[in-house]
Amino acid sequence: MRVLGIDPGLTRCGMGVVEGSVGRPLTLVDVNVLRTSSDLPVPERLVTIEKGVDAWLDEHQPDAVAVERVFARSDVSTVMGTAQASGIAMVCAARRGLPIALHTPSEVKAAVSGNGRADKAQVGMMVTRILRLDAMPKPADAADALALAITHIWRGGAQARLDAAVAAAGRSRR
Repeated sequence: MRVLGIDPGLTRCGMGVVEGSVGRPLTLVDVNVLRTSSDLPVPERLVTIEKGVDAWLDEHQPDAVAVERVFARSDVSTVMGTAQASGIAMVCAARRGLPIALHTPSEVKAAVSGNGRADKAQVGMMVTRILRLDAMPKPADAADALALAITHIWRGGAQARLDAAVAAAGRSRR
């Protein structure tokens, strides 16, 4: 399974592609951060993010997209930009008919580090270890995007198989 993890943000949108399956070593395919200038109007910034996400989807052809679920923080302007970038990412994936999963920050932290309250450094260190990298991906948005992809492969893939089994069992009972 190849998963594009997206850590949405209006200024920095982390993008990371990981390939693998449960019980097998995972492989880093690519990682980077889409950046937009705060000097530009928000609609232009969203178009830049849309073009960037589309380019990653075209280049890497993922089987699924995992996006960080937006949660309320104290700064409404930060939440708004994150939610807007998240919506753009989901629309880009939905246009292609790709499965989209939303994972909470604590779910991702727990999946990669075993601790739902892990800090960014711990998440980055575990991503480095899991993917057998020489250095921690920087900035943190890049590591977070990879952590989302890892979480989806480990949790989302299993959930998809369970959902398919339940659906198949429901059809066989009819």
